Amino acid sequence: MTLYSRITGTGSYLPPRRVSNDELAQELAGRGIETSNEWIVERTGIHARHFAADGVNSSDLALEACRHALEAAGRSAAEVDLIIVATSTPDMVFPSSAAILQHKLGIAGCPAFDVQAVCSGFVYALTVADAMVRTGAAKCALVVGAEVFSRILDFNDRTTCVLFGDGAGAVVLEASDTPGILASDLHADGSHVGILCVPGHVSGGQVLGTPLLHMDGQAVFKLAVRVLEEAARATLAKAGKTEADIDWLIPHQANIRIMQGTAKKLKLGLDKVVVTVHEHGNTSAASIPLALDAAVRGGQVRTGDTVMLEGVGGGFTWGAVLLNL
Repeated sequence: MTLYSRITGTGSYLPPRRVSNDELAQELAGRGIETSNEWIVERTGIHARHFAADGVNSSDLALEACRHALEAAGRSAAEVDLIIVATSTPDMVFPSSAAILQHKLGIAGCPAFDVQAVCSGFVYALTVADAMVRTGAAKCALVVGAEVFSRILDFNDRTTCVLFGDGAGAVVLEASDTPGILASDLHADGSHVGILCVPGHVSGGQVLGTPLLHMDGQAVFKLAVRVLEEAARATLAKAGKTEADIDWLIPHQANIRIMQGTAKKLKLGLDKVVVTVHEHGNTSAASIPLALDAAVRGGQVRTGDTVMLEGVGGGFTWGAVLLNL
């Protein structure tokens, strides 16, 4: 029998503190940085984001998202035999946030590891989990995107600090005799490392370089729209599908303009695009599973729908996954 993998449950979690554009603008004004709700919304589509409290780490957010996903799937943590966490803001240098999450779930023994592909992380992690399920290496996987990007933001740079937020999203991916994950397409190009990065590292007990996010917004925008279209079309071709087969597009929630540009190139109306960026900003690897869970729980995306997930992030990395829910 041919093995496939299917998403059987989704979950998400946002920290309680919701920061509106007006509140953020007021905080930045105290630093001498000028911005406004109108300026942010016009350029990004973002109205608010959530920030984690001090002492709350990526694994803590992931834990809550996983609990919701397991409940939706009707599974217990004891049934999980693989954990993959996509994150660029891990709890510590090592061990992995996945190992820490495993302990917080009260389980042990199954493989647990992190994937670092920044905003494409969840697409990468889902592709890896799918491959492991198809080979029989796992039967019930937790695939998670979790970030505390507020910890790496430069609040003296209004072009970046208004964009990002914290959160987590998770799915339960299980072995199935019917196709769920239909195809995927992953890429990276390290020559673009400088346009989106956190150029710092730990050495000898000190932080060397700059441990805050740097981004060339225009360069990212141009690259993102092009590669997202390419990845989506390549994924459709692998699955033997066309744009007309897509019921829902769930892109990385970075900027409403990037999402609109991608939808236009794929000849999809905006009524087929799941948009949550207005409420949680760019949560990097968490943004796609957050949006998926919101769409499922909100009744937009339903069982049987064909869904295209796609992400692009620092590295530069990008990719897409086509699935039947």
